[in-house]
Amino acid sequence: MKRLATLAAAIGLALPLAGTGVAHATTPPPTGAKAQWIDHTTIAWPKGLGDPTHPHRLLHDGGSFTLTPTPGGLTPAQRTQFPHLAGYDAYRVNATPDQERTALRGAVTATAGDVTTGVQTPGVLDDLYATAAAKATLGPSFRNGRPTLALWAPTARNVALELDGRTVPMRRDDASGVWSATGTRGWSGKPYRYAVTVYAPAAGGVVTNLVTDPYSTALTADSARSLVTDLADPALAPPGWRGLRKPKAVPLRDAQIQELHIRDFSSGGGSQGGYLAFTDRTSPGMRHLTALAAAGTSYVHLLPAFDFATVPERRADQATPPCDLAALPADSERQQECVRGTAARDAYNWGYDPLHYTVPEGSYASDPDGPGRTREFRRMVQGLAGAGLRTVMDVVYNHTAAAGQDDRSVLDRIVPGYYQRLMDDGSVATSTCCAGTAPEHAMMGKLVVDSVVTWAKEYKVDGFRFDLMGHHPKANILAVRKALDALTPDKDGVDGKSVILYGEGWDFGEAANDSRFVQATQKNMAGTGIATFSDRARDAVRGGGPFDADPRMQGFASGLLTDPNAAPQGTPAEQRARLLHDQDLLKVGLTGNLAGYRFTDSAGRSVRGDGVDYNGRPAGYAAAPGDALAYADAHDNETLYDALAFKLPQTTPPADRARMQVLAMATAALSQGPALSQAGTDRLRSKSLDRNSYDSGDWFNAIHWDCADGNGFGRGLPPARDNEAKWPYARPLLADPALKAGCGPVEAASGAYRDLLRIRTTEKAFGLATAEAVQAALSFPLSGPEETPGAVTMRLGDLVVVFNATPQPQDQRIAALAGTPYALHPVQASGADPAVKAAAYAPATGTFTVPARTVAVFKAG
Repeated sequence: MKRLATLAAAIGLALPLAGTGVAHATTPPPTGAKAQWIDHTTIAWPKGLGDPTHPHRLLHDGGSFTLTPTPGGLTPAQRTQFPHLAGYDAYRVNATPDQERTALRGAVTATAGDVTTGVQTPGVLDDLYATAAAKATLGPSFRNGRPTLALWAPTARNVALELDGRTVPMRRDDASGVWSATGTRGWSGKPYRYAVTVYAPAAGGVVTNLVTDPYSTALTADSARSLVTDLADPALAPPGWRGLRKPKAVPLRDAQIQELHIRDFSSGGGSQGGYLAFTDRTSPGMRHLTALAAAGTSYVHLLPAFDFATVPERRADQATPPCDLAALPADSERQQECVRGTAARDAYNWGYDPLHYTVPEGSYASDPDGPGRTREFRRMVQGLAGAGLRTVMDVVYNHTAAAGQDDRSVLDRIVPGYYQRLMDDGSVATSTCCAGTAPEHAMMGKLVVDSVVTWAKEYKVDGFRFDLMGHHPKANILAVRKALDALTPDKDGVDGKSVILYGEGWDFGEAANDSRFVQATQKNMAGTGIATFSDRARDAVRGGGPFDADPRMQGFASGLLTDPNAAPQGTPAEQRARLLHDQDLLKVGLTGNLAGYRFTDSAGRSVRGDGVDYNGRPAGYAAAPGDALAYADAHDNETLYDALAFKLPQTTPPADRARMQVLAMATAALSQGPALSQAGTDRLRSKSLDRNSYDSGDWFNAIHWDCADGNGFGRGLPPARDNEAKWPYARPLLADPALKAGCGPVEAASGAYRDLLRIRTTEKAFGLATAEAVQAALSFPLSGPEETPGAVTMRLGDLVVVFNATPQPQDQRIAALAGTPYALHPVQASGADPAVKAAAYAPATGTFTVPARTVAVFKAG
């Protein structure tokens, strides 16, 4: 309180009321913000809002501007830029740009007769400032050791720098709206915040917000202050960092990716849940990652490791559940209840709640107070590289932890109403779960690009996975690609062209169907070399969908028709038809989800991939291998083991569960294009049936590297928050000791999966570069109405792959191959799985015989 009062006096402001904002005179805000000021000439006005015969005016603190109706509404160019406003009326703003800049530094409302509404201003801010601001270097930058701090705050009345307990004035550049201050070498390492005096609609008046730097490069603990930090400082580089040699870059179409949460990875020791866990080459987790890398895994995808909002960063402040969780019954409600009691204060969260996009998360550092987290993040990247793995970061630019005047709101307290995407009434969009951002606005788009480039240059990150990428404009993601491609080893220390990009191309929410811009969705990203997750084969393999009320719905790898459970799933004929359609979806997936790939479907028709139905949409959408990323499980929804626990008959023996798990993983690993697997899945990882473990703590999330401890199954009923409706299905499963996989099934599954990785990454036919090459080399010779339900046979160059998901051995006869010599692939013939070694081939008839619940690869020659 005393420090706030001192700062207020120093810059001539009223005393603060509380928190990190200084309140000034307020006026009652209008209801909503329905008018939109889209450029310096135009207000877009909703039809039917107010009486059109009354004069329209734009009110600001210094007076008002008249608004003149524009016949015909928005221009074609404006409708293209703002498609969701195409039906609005247009009014011309009668003011000069300089007058508008002044007006935008206070409250702006619009009136028409007795109607008053707030005004959304991102469009006009971009029009007036973005061209100049886009060239600015924001955040801390250094020249000859002297730092400059720069902040984009065009609507601020004043910005001052609170540096190490004193106040420093900042200079405003009127063309760009950037405020800056240059200091001495003595500023380096000092904590700072900005005091931004700005009109905030959420507060109904002018406030002075004390905020950290959105372009921070380092932070004090719990993100209380930014630190003046030069990431090029040699003191932040661990030994060997400058000359770090990465494993050879793998093209995206060949990438085999392990998705991993940093805290899940480590179990015990001073580095528990932290960056340094990846520096111990002797730990069980690192030994396993090293073995996966030797088999062909090329990337580790880290769940969010930037600064996020929901975990106390000092270990002394982190709570632990006050219960003897291990002593409770496997189907008890008490574990989840106890974990829930400390969830808001424990050390665990997935981290999809960004606070500062370009600083490593402090809770993973041994000391979160300062730039040491930078050094430890770099040591993690080194550790992965030493194990033969490149590093991917999961980035979450589509939303922030909070908006408005919330203490966890950084961007919106600097330029209120700009960085967040607003709905037509002026409220913040929340379809992503949280306060949505607007990368379609120039400076939010710039923040995305600048942040990614920093991670690539300064942390040698080799790839980025964009959370909810469909909420980004396609143009924004392509701008990221362009900026990365400009990075060179000589100039920047990294080859940006080798950095891979992929993301969630889901199409939903306020941006759906390209309603606001051309989105970075599955169909729109085809042909860009940026991959999107494919849910088509995923659902066909697992069965049902991720949001089914009954989790027992079966699919190709979970026993549909061939090994039915007790769920009502239709007649045998209906199940057969659904299973064969699932096999069509799987075939499209095996091609890399190519839209133009032509094959014979289960009805005997010649179809293209985009002619196969997936819930009313085309199954195939990719233009080339690498456009679609295959996976059978990820951090979202139940782990593969847990999904199969729900779906396979409860009496299925553990060894057979392991075989079905490997077969499901094989459908992704042996497809064209990249594939991803959740860390631990090859070891039958369970989260005790939790479908959304983002805040379920270590108890439900930890990877159990020692199979003697089990695989995580039976650690209690999963948290009621997202799972209670499934508890009636979960209880009998969790209480069944036979579903706790022991060392035998765990090691068998892991070894068999590594064999498949070796085949995938050594046989060039799995990494074809073009759609034409896939069409020429890959076929499904037994497709059609008589195809074996539960078995898919794929011919790929000199290979034949048979996926037998049934509980019986299957003969697959390809008459055209009679007389051609085939044998089980050498990797499997000498590999970890004894069952697959019984696979056989009869050259006289061209018949491939494959054991139950087995994927077998045969090679000619």
